Amino acid sequence: MLAKNRSTYSNMPYWLADTSLASKIHSNARFEIPQKVDVVIVGGGFTGISASITLARAGLKVVVLEGGRLGEGASCRNGGLLGPSFSKLGVEGLERQYGRDSVHSTIKESLVAFNWLVDFIKEEQIDCDLSLCGRFRGASHPSHYADLIEQAEALAKVVDFPAIAVSRQDQFQEVGSNAYYGGVVYPTDGTLQPAKLHRGLCQIAQQAGVLMLEHTMVRGVTKQGNHHQVQYDGGMINADQVIIATNGYTGNEFGKFKRRVIPIRSAMIATEELPESLVRSVSPKLRAHGGTERLVAYYRPSPDGKRILFGGRAFGKGDQPQLYSKYLQDFMIRTFPQLQETKIDYAWSGYVAYTFDHVPHIGKMDNMHYAMGYCGSGVGRANYFGRKIAQQVLNLTEGKTSFDDFPFKTRPLYTGKPWFLPAIMKWHDFADRRGW
Repeated sequence: MLAKNRSTYSNMPYWLADTSLASKIHSNARFEIPQKVDVVIVGGGFTGISASITLARAGLKVVVLEGGRLGEGASCRNGGLLGPSFSKLGVEGLERQYGRDSVHSTIKESLVAFNWLVDFIKEEQIDCDLSLCGRFRGASHPSHYADLIEQAEALAKVVDFPAIAVSRQDQFQEVGSNAYYGGVVYPTDGTLQPAKLHRGLCQIAQQAGVLMLEHTMVRGVTKQGNHHQVQYDGGMINADQVIIATNGYTGNEFGKFKRRVIPIRSAMIATEELPESLVRSVSPKLRAHGGTERLVAYYRPSPDGKRILFGGRAFGKGDQPQLYSKYLQDFMIRTFPQLQETKIDYAWSGYVAYTFDHVPHIGKMDNMHYAMGYCGSGVGRANYFGRKIAQQVLNLTEGKTSFDDFPFKTRPLYTGKPWFLPAIMKWHDFADRRGW
């Protein structure tokens, strides 16, 4: 079933519809930029701002340089889903590479990261519509149900992470769709408004003394004795330490990092405002949702419960909402025929950064610290790893993570442009159709 409506929509993230969230934190008057600081952070998303808070509260002089607008990369373009993201770790493959004990440590730390962010939001009183509403993950093929149960049972042996099996007969208490064959509810997962979270973090950073500058593109970093020279459009700043926090938006200026992340465009649509009865016909308990498709799809009600937000991978080159909005709307209607007459108000996309081993990476390379590669789970991971890389800059023992020893690998001939993605997408689409 395909969409009958060709909606007129805004190509702006729904999260930024409130224009106050997109306002600047600092002006870019060049006299504001000091000649020397303790730490320069390249990138003003979740990772960079989180790192800046930890460093500034430790007494360091910190500048964040953002090439665009603060947070308007992946940080304010995601679905606002929050959880430990165990399914993204590729556990079996990692065990073959690094050993069972090492991988189990990463699973435990993924839960620590989730709990830390929830506690941080509450302690700092950040108004970001945090709701620990739970998440339903549906089996998109009959054979996937047993896999979901097996995965939940395996995780229960490693961490205290509740999961509730839901049969196909009972799934309509969780989701208003025939597209699934049962599923699992993770009752402690949550949702939030990512732009509000980022705005709250920026306010905390500013109060701590962090200087955050937008539209300040970094062109290179050179090591000069005991410090770094950071060149940006219009000037240069000296810093004792540099953190690269560019994730899926890493440019040619940082080629070694770019060769180690795979930017994948992910897209979302937001419906028009809907009657409460229609929203609850999709999500009876106003949870987060997803399936077991290889070409991932995820959806949730908006924080005010008036819209359905539906996300997945974007097809085509560049930001072409006329392509991905149709694909996502058709996907949404196949899953929820009751939304066939629903119009779309917002359609947008952004880059998520995958790595070749499907785990985030943190460490030091070319005398620069880095944290990146969150594999589509950046809300929880980016904030946590931002804090951890800051602690590593400070030489604190609590900065150590279970991910430190994972080598940050690339592939021969890979330059940062994922020319292979179209073929991989077609393969995953084929596998989804076969139910593999």
